[in-house]
Amino acid sequence: MRRSIVHMDLDTFFVSCERLNNSQLEGIPLIIGGGDRGVVSSCSYEARRFGVRSAMPTAMALKLCPQAKVIKGDMERYSQLSHLVTEVIQEKAPIVEKASIDEFYLDITGMDRFHGCYQWTNDLAQRVLKETGLPISFALSINKTVSKIGTGEGKPKGHLDIPEDQVRNFLNPLSIQKIPMVGDVTFQLLSRIGIRTIKTLSEMPAEVLQRMIGKNGVEIWKKANGIDNNPVEPYTERKAISSEHTFTQDTIDIVHLKSILSGMVEKLAFQLRSEEWLTSTIVVKIRYSNFDTETRQCKIAYTSADHLLTKKVLGLFDLLYQRRMRLRLVGIRFSGLVRGTYQIDLFEDTEEMLSLYAAMDKMKSRYGYDSVMRCAGASLKPNSKDIILKRKS
Repeated sequence: MRRSIVHMDLDTFFVSCERLNNSQLEGIPLIIGGGDRGVVSSCSYEARRFGVRSAMPTAMALKLCPQAKVIKGDMERYSQLSHLVTEVIQEKAPIVEKASIDEFYLDITGMDRFHGCYQWTNDLAQRVLKETGLPISFALSINKTVSKIGTGEGKPKGHLDIPEDQVRNFLNPLSIQKIPMVGDVTFQLLSRIGIRTIKTLSEMPAEVLQRMIGKNGVEIWKKANGIDNNPVEPYTERKAISSEHTFTQDTIDIVHLKSILSGMVEKLAFQLRSEEWLTSTIVVKIRYSNFDTETRQCKIAYTSADHLLTKKVLGLFDLLYQRRMRLRLVGIRFSGLVRGTYQIDLFEDTEEMLSLYAAMDKMKSRYGYDSVMRCAGASLKPNSKDIILKRKS
């Protein structure tokens, strides 16, 4: 059966959220992000016309567009609106995958027997706009890759239908940069040998591409040819990762306990970033020497940043640990996961902070997690058998 896959993406989500609160922001160049030494988390289309882009240093963005208004941003508010949009979509769609805080995949295969798939999706987009006030673009096609590229081409407020017999005509003239997985390095490598359009890339032998760029070569070749059999994975808030540490001797040493917790957060946060997850719920668990177990949790704005998560975890621990008995175990659980990269929520961070995260993660990925650690988590012994990482679904 021919698949019907929809990709939906909220238009300049952070900007749209701010304009919901303040209509005077409509039509003006808008930058969401940090101060002069911070980075751009999002920007309006009016600002993009001047060359402003996400992840650009704010100072550079203001040189390109000095008339832009800079707003710090409110991730808690954005997270709430993201949950609201998710509820609207899940209420109507049979299978929904929440790919990030502001984008979704829907599998509506077979629905054309009862409704026109395009009209049904268009009605859903209008429902999202009516119930949340947020504009959303979509593309309907045969798989996730083509739909995602289509949404990008149609934004803002684009509603595209790309039937199977039009996929090649749609993809062929586009830049290879439009293909998911083709980053700057791959683009530069292929450009040097004259491969700049998807059509040219699709005509290369897959094995040649694999020899050039490694294991992802075949996958990129498939995408260039409109081939993508990846399923839409139903979204659930129950996905989680967790870590527990059982002490060899029960302890009441607060400094040691907090150091262990900090190290656990750092390890879990690195796992989140490595797999491109953001968390919205934190649970801290303690087990006393008499085996009494207590937990405390809180909802947070989506993040995967160590320093934000550590602050929340230690705050929960302070609220939780009141009996001053010895502890035999501490645990942390991050749940409510959605796809996303950690840059989007670092509104207060400088370019240097983002660079530090990138450098540390690169070293950990290359030389192992224990190759570089923060001093606060140094009590967590490298390669400790007490550390248990789990994925729940």
